[in-house]
Amino acid sequence: MKTYAYGFPRIGKNREYKKTLEALWANHSTEEEFISSLHGIEDERVFLYSAVDMHPDCEISFYDPFIDTAFMMGILPFENLDSYYSYCRGNNALPMKKYFNTNYHYMRPEINNTDFSFAWDKFEYLKTTQTSLLPVVGPFTLLKLSHVTIPLQDCIAPLAKAYAGLFKKYPDSFFHVEEPAFVLELTPLEIDIAEQLYTALGKYLKRIHCITYYEAMDAPQLLGIGFRAWGLDFVAGRSNLEKLSFLNKESILIAGLIDGRNVFPKNDDVIQSSLGAIMTAIDNEVWISNAAPLSHLPFSIENEPDKNIASRFVFAKEKLGEIREYKSREKNSRTANTGTTAFPAVGLYSIPLVDRTPYEQRKEDQKWLGLPLFPTTTIGSYPQTADVRKMRNSFRNNEISEAEYGDFINKKITAVVRQQEEMGYDVLVHGEFERTDMVEYFAEKLEGIYTTQNGWIISYGSRGYRPPIIEGNVKRPTPMTVKEIAFAQSLTKKPMKGMLTGPVTIIAWSFTNPNVPVEKLAHEIADALQEEVKDYINAGIKVIQIDEPAFREKAPIKRADWPAYFDWAVKAFKVAAYAPSDVQIHTHMCYSDFDEIIAEIEKMDADVISVEASRSRGEIIKAFESYKYKRQIGLGVWDIHSPVTPTVEAMKEVVTRSIAQIPAENFWVNPDCGLKTRKWEEIETPLRQIIDVAGDLREQR
Repeated sequence: MKTYAYGFPRIGKNREYKKTLEALWANHSTEEEFISSLHGIEDERVFLYSAVDMHPDCEISFYDPFIDTAFMMGILPFENLDSYYSYCRGNNALPMKKYFNTNYHYMRPEINNTDFSFAWDKFEYLKTTQTSLLPVVGPFTLLKLSHVTIPLQDCIAPLAKAYAGLFKKYPDSFFHVEEPAFVLELTPLEIDIAEQLYTALGKYLKRIHCITYYEAMDAPQLLGIGFRAWGLDFVAGRSNLEKLSFLNKESILIAGLIDGRNVFPKNDDVIQSSLGAIMTAIDNEVWISNAAPLSHLPFSIENEPDKNIASRFVFAKEKLGEIREYKSREKNSRTANTGTTAFPAVGLYSIPLVDRTPYEQRKEDQKWLGLPLFPTTTIGSYPQTADVRKMRNSFRNNEISEAEYGDFINKKITAVVRQQEEMGYDVLVHGEFERTDMVEYFAEKLEGIYTTQNGWIISYGSRGYRPPIIEGNVKRPTPMTVKEIAFAQSLTKKPMKGMLTGPVTIIAWSFTNPNVPVEKLAHEIADALQEEVKDYINAGIKVIQIDEPAFREKAPIKRADWPAYFDWAVKAFKVAAYAPSDVQIHTHMCYSDFDEIIAEIEKMDADVISVEASRSRGEIIKAFESYKYKRQIGLGVWDIHSPVTPTVEAMKEVVTRSIAQIPAENFWVNPDCGLKTRKWEEIETPLRQIIDVAGDLREQR
């Protein structure tokens, strides 16, 4: 039986990708040195891929594979790497969106004409030498995930011609074409467009491995397209088993049976049962693969010094080992299936509902805060500079005492509080200098959750994070953040926000035990956060922000599954956020299509929500034209993920458009997100501009 793998992390064993990319941006290396470094990363991945029979070549990206494809197909003009990066983080920066229901962000281009062409050869630019199986985002997914302002039908012929240009350029190559958008709930028109795209590419089908993942296909008729191979997800998309009768009889089935999104070891009984069901259903040749890109996993468990973690979990390199195990197995008997596929029973769990005092009463009870019209705040974090990281590492390595580290953090907090007061902010934050990642920091302080030292994965560009591993029985042994927040509040008479990460986001940005109901894990985490909220209140902290940037992201791909998800997600947030009526609860969300879930956001019952709006040019505001959101909201006026300083006019444009739909008394002015990734010299001007914008708005009233 053959084996197939794809999506191995491009981050590198020791985060070489991050280092070489940021060195290029800082002008510490040349483009030639940068590309040479990318080749080194790719060579290591190819060596590890030797564990399986087949894998794509040159999966490396300059920033994001989706935007790579947009340049290749002429949607964006490629001139040089500087122009490329201007669309990622510069003056032309595109909206950043979550990729399906993951914490990976892709850059979303706009398609407003049909001038497609095979305009840039990424593989040639990278001087790729191995071209036996070349990866590219598929044409339907490219259309579906872009912002298309013209009829989709008009795109079919010219876009197919552009892809044909790529296929012609490499006549001896196969192509690993990723079409995860095939698993979305497609309209009849979209299904027809997908079929027409590949009908137009009919002469190349026998060189295409069409790979889908993250869910099952709801349009099984597409499985009749005669690709050389079809890749289907049988982990998240269990109902794909029911669609196999539609599979083209000549296509190889690349069966995604190894979980590419979780570090818990495989369940061989489940895999064998699924494999038996597949073999019974079809006569096609079957290869074994990962069920989703391995880029969602850390590089290797070998990087972890904690033997308890190293002995219990599997990362990307080890997943290749799990796939390799099937390489030596005989092809299963086609009569071996029991008729059903056994999956681990995780049971049922329901989170109890808790409700605060009605919002209108809370709004009255919170007038003690004395906030002006258009109140200003920031989202939480301030720059994590080299001295902060150095002191944190020194403390972790026992090179300085807890008292020395605490004194250093207090000085940082004091400085940032004084700066906010001097600028004139209304609700202050303490800067989060003691914190690493917003999920990892809390995971380190909770029982029932493991954290890693080197379990990095990419979130966007060069930005990485280390997902914790949630096993269960989560508890808070001691207060987690109260000391720093209380110290910050002691420095000012203005309200200080207590900062927490919400239960949904902690789950979404972690690996979770597949044998425990996710609802139960969410309730355990929410209870732990509620204990922290109570301690805040006892310490005099009465503005509390519980961030849920993953609230939309974690929603299932299939909308039929949304009610069950939002039921537990809303309940978990409300358990964590339960507080007396005079306590103002904030939440923060970013880089997702929140306009789709405004009603669910309102059910969370937060007093104030802050949402990304600048990079998407305030598109979320459209949602308020039809839905009258009754609570307070801050639509971010500054895209902090770009080093470019916004203009006052650009900030005002978001606000002006917003207050046409949102009552002025409900509107806050703030950045899109925390400032952790920025440099101090990059933030002072925009922070002062926010105050100027708010001041101008007040004068106009």
